[in-house]
Amino acid sequence: MRQKKHYGATRILITALLVLTLGLISLPELQAEYGDVVINNYSDESGMRPVVFPHWFHRIRFRCKVCHADLGFKFEAGGNDIDMLKIIDGEYCGACHNGDVAWSVENCDLCHSGKTGTATQVHESTLQKLTTPAGINRVK
Repeated sequence: MRQKKHYGATRILITALLVLTLGLISLPELQAEYGDVVINNYSDESGMRPVVFPHWFHRIRFRCKVCHADLGFKFEAGGNDIDMLKIIDGEYCGACHNGDVAWSVENCDLCHSGKTGTATQVHESTLQKLTTPAGINRVK
């Protein structure tokens, strides 16, 4: 009986990995959306791609006050002195991206997805490509 359960679990795992692998092969090129915020205060100089913060993705889930009052984000691109130490200490993004509420900081490429050299800004056009496809190496 145990062997059958083990075989079934292995088959499910292999199928899931195959589906995931095939899905990753055909990833479309990503584009930033209207209102996304590029955060590149320290990324380029640290050898990381800039952060592309999906503002409206967060806005449809939370009221403005959650981030701008409770967490202290200023209403200005580049107006916040955010760095990874503060995020790891639970400030700014780290208040939610702690592994409990949302993914934790070990998933670097989920946030650090911008094109190297993109200035800190609020993105206002879906035509401009600010992001790099997954798997592209960091700044060298």
